[in-house]
Amino acid sequence: MKKIIFSIASIILLLAGYACKDSFLEVPPTGSLAKEQLTSKAGLDGSLISAYAQLSALGQTHSGPSNWLIGSIRGGDANKGTDPGDGSEMNPIQTFQYNSTDPVAANVYASYFEGVSRANAVLALLKEAQPSVKAEDIKLISAEARFLRGHFYFQLKRNFNLVPYVDETKNLSNGIDKVKNDVELWPKIEDDFKTAYNDLPETSSAVGRANKWAAASYLAKVYLYQKKYAEAKALFDLIIANGKTTGGKKYALLPKYSDLYRVANDNNAESVFAVQATVKSGNGNNANADLQLNFIQGSDPGTCCGFFQPSFEFVNSFRTDAKGLPLLDGTYNAPANAVKTDMGIKSDVAFTPDAGTLDPRLDHTVGRRGIPFLDWGPHTGFSMIRNQPNGGPYSPKKYLFTKAEKAAGLTETGGWGHQTYNAYNVTIIRFADVLLMAAEAEIEVGSLAKALEYTNMVRGRATNASDYVMIDGKPAANYKIALYDAFPTKEYARSAVRFERRIELGMEGYRFYDLVRWGEDVAAINKYLQYDQVLLPGALGGAKYDAKYALFPIPQGQMDLLNSKEQILKQNPGY
Repeated sequence: MKKIIFSIASIILLLAGYACKDSFLEVPPTGSLAKEQLTSKAGLDGSLISAYAQLSALGQTHSGPSNWLIGSIRGGDANKGTDPGDGSEMNPIQTFQYNSTDPVAANVYASYFEGVSRANAVLALLKEAQPSVKAEDIKLISAEARFLRGHFYFQLKRNFNLVPYVDETKNLSNGIDKVKNDVELWPKIEDDFKTAYNDLPETSSAVGRANKWAAASYLAKVYLYQKKYAEAKALFDLIIANGKTTGGKKYALLPKYSDLYRVANDNNAESVFAVQATVKSGNGNNANADLQLNFIQGSDPGTCCGFFQPSFEFVNSFRTDAKGLPLLDGTYNAPANAVKTDMGIKSDVAFTPDAGTLDPRLDHTVGRRGIPFLDWGPHTGFSMIRNQPNGGPYSPKKYLFTKAEKAAGLTETGGWGHQTYNAYNVTIIRFADVLLMAAEAEIEVGSLAKALEYTNMVRGRATNASDYVMIDGKPAANYKIALYDAFPTKEYARSAVRFERRIELGMEGYRFYDLVRWGEDVAAINKYLQYDQVLLPGALGGAKYDAKYALFPIPQGQMDLLNSKEQILKQNPGY
């Protein structure tokens, strides 16, 4: 029997009404829910929660909300790391050798369409809502479901471009397997976020849910991806002036950059929209399982598995000049500027960390030899790295729990018995991201002075010396960061804002997609590959990026399934 990825278990109950009408066949399976239950207020809300749950990808490491593999590693923020044979299906992702049978691409495709399916199931059930369900509840649930569908189709759009568009009017009995991937998705995605923006409230007691301003921010982001700068600017103006979290906090940058990555600060004033997480609920899928592979191998924090190691090229980009500004001319990889590393130096051999000037955000983002690793003590270098020759000398640091958080019970072990989950929300959009997107729009259709203001707001937070990583009361490295005096030209402003996104949002899944939408992916990714493969020849030797890899291929399994009798799906160019 054919199985279509769009329709998973979440939609099966919905389709029961379209099945055979022979009464002797209508025997409810044990443990199933009747449609009357699903169309009650509680049933509808439960179905909506199921759609929210898919935001986490339910432990799927390839398609989780942090985009650590398909956004950060593909963008050059990090290498796959760990051992060559561990997670070997990821090797073609970091070396850009993926093809139409790639299992990661298939997983990403299936995971996002599962989200679409769950959102559509909610919207279809709303059409049969029981009379007791109030109109305002239907409006709210519909708006949230459309926000979620917009999110999942946004992910599909930027990873695959054209995919079949399926909404709540389609079901297995009326040609879902005949839906072609020939419809432009941007108008559909815009419409979902516009509806959510218009119909969602500003605040709610359920602080983890989407609100009006999260929808506005996502819509503005969609405009930016399409280079609709005027529309994006107008919306960003409203968001920056009036936006607030679902919990009612006015959008603002947290005083300290490091505060973003502590469980106690989940749903803070900078959190525009985040995937909620909790631990010890009886189900590891309720925790942040997205990053379960990315902890230190064999020791605290975590016990597994050494993936997601920051790249040499990424770390070098934190070098600052004598004024405390980034090296926008791209010379940060030059021998005189490259950050000193302990590559190949055992932990029992003396090593002195880099003495040059660095952006302080480096040591909140990257674990490196001799620098405190949160509150676990100094990073010991070689002994904390699973396989230096395969991944380099660095460890990820964002979203890793502290010793104090572990003592407070904010972690748990799951997966194969050694992965560590935590209670950190994974942020989809945060206010610093909004400010830098707004700066981009200002450069193109607004004011360079306003773009400067927004960029310096983000940099200004990083100048807070009370947030520097310290050793014995002194800065752990030679931190030097300054604000920009001016943006003299559009070209300079673009370079500054784009570089700021790399530093501020590093290792958070943005980089690859930013490079593609700016048209800088070929040059920037090859720069990373050419630099890192000299130091990691076994993992990256010979790797090269070309423009076709901006998109994943449509999975061959779907091509074979749907094109067996007629041409339904069209493959992306180059595959």
